[in-house]
Amino acid sequence: MSLVEDLSPNLTGKQRRHLRSLGHPLKPIVQVGQKGVSDGLVENLEQALLDHELVKVKVHDSDEMEAVAQELHARTNAQLAQKIGKILLFYKPHPKEPTIRLPKATDE
Repeated sequence: MSLVEDLSPNLTGKQRRHLRSLGHPLKPIVQVGQKGVSDGLVENLEQALLDHELVKVKVHDSDEMEAVAQELHARTNAQLAQKIGKILLFYKPHPKEPTIRLPKATDE
């Protein structure tokens, strides 16, 4: 199982593809620097997810990608839709008014 599948167990392949297509034109909103994942960074990511639902995160050190992805997933409960290069794409639906409509899981 890949990292993306591990950190997005509730998303089907079709749903991940849909999120990747929506995330393609987005610019990274959150950047993980040399100091790694801090409480402030997690708060910024949570606010960005609340505002946008789909957020690109740029990681400074590509060697830390897997650890950063796992920590952000654990601390925000967001699902990883894509990992490419130094970019992670996280998805978390808005708790009250989601704007992104995912394809139904049975459509696969």
